Amino acid sequence: MKARTAPIRLSEAAVARLKALMATRGASCVGLRVGVATKGCSGLSYTMEFADKVDPGDEVIEQDGVRVLIDPKATMFLFGTTMDYVEDKLRSGFTFVNPNEKGRCGCGESFHV
Repeated sequence: MKARTAPIRLSEAAVARLKALMATRGASCVGLRVGVATKGCSGLSYTMEFADKVDPGDEVIEQDGVRVLIDPKATMFLFGTTMDYVEDKLRSGFTFVNPNEKGRCGCGESFHV
């Protein structure tokens, strides 16, 4: 039986940053929940929140010791996505490289597929 490809992949930088952030949350944190919400001028925006439990329907991805929970309503929008963590002189934060995106708004807050 062929193993199923995870809908999202984490870069090394994202794994390192998530490990550091989750360590500050304590034992109650079971992972990071990633989803999408209707927001912004292009329609959809990525959401992230620490999770203290796995909700029914969550897809659980484990990579290099980091657990990511994908909201079941977001899975179809995230297939093939790479989550990265970028830090430079002016900003730092998580970014998503999503091959399903057809466009982004000018400020980069939202996208559409």
